[in-house]
Amino acid sequence: MRSVPPSFCATTSSRKESDIYNNHLNNHFIEAVILPIYIYGQPVLRNESLDIDANYPDLKELIANMFETLTASEGVGLAAPQIGKNIRLAVIDLDVLSDDLPEYKDFRKAFINPHIIEYDENSEKKTMEEGCLSLPGIHENVTRPTRIHVKYMDEDFNAHDEWVEGYLARVMQHEFDHLDATMFIDRLSPLRKQLIKSKLKALLQGRYRCSYRTKPVRK
Repeated sequence: MRSVPPSFCATTSSRKESDIYNNHLNNHFIEAVILPIYIYGQPVLRNESLDIDANYPDLKELIANMFETLTASEGVGLAAPQIGKNIRLAVIDLDVLSDDLPEYKDFRKAFINPHIIEYDENSEKKTMEEGCLSLPGIHENVTRPTRIHVKYMDEDFNAHDEWVEGYLARVMQHEFDHLDATMFIDRLSPLRKQLIKSKLKALLQGRYRCSYRTKPVRK
């Protein structure tokens, strides 16, 4: 997830170089790699992702690379299909919003095998503008529940079963949608889908601009 409401917008340029380039793993440092973001039209974005186990190869390195890619893209969330892998893995970094949302200070977390178990239909539904690293240049209002029940595993494969609310619940819904082959544009009204049709066509043709590495359909 890239776009946030204008008052929430933040960059990550203030991060320490050691936080950006080096990640501690098994008593040694690895140098994380910035991966290309797969753009709308890539088949991997429309395939459902599978659960993984602790034997998945080089998982720690992959998570480090996803965080590095997220930082370089100035986003707040990234799902594995967006870097070409149909596995149930997502990373979220809300620390970049902590000046406006102090409750998310130091919130930087990986989610393995996440599933939304239940939406609290009695909670308030909220409409906010969203964007996506895989849909550069497209920003639309999306209505979502503000409280959800999720299950996932952390980087050490400890199980979590939680009710989540607020802005984190929105980002989770956006990122976990990717794991189910859904993008935020699928949640728009028929009219709004029609109005962005030319923008989607441009993405398919590789006609877009963004400041981060990408993997377009035709290259």
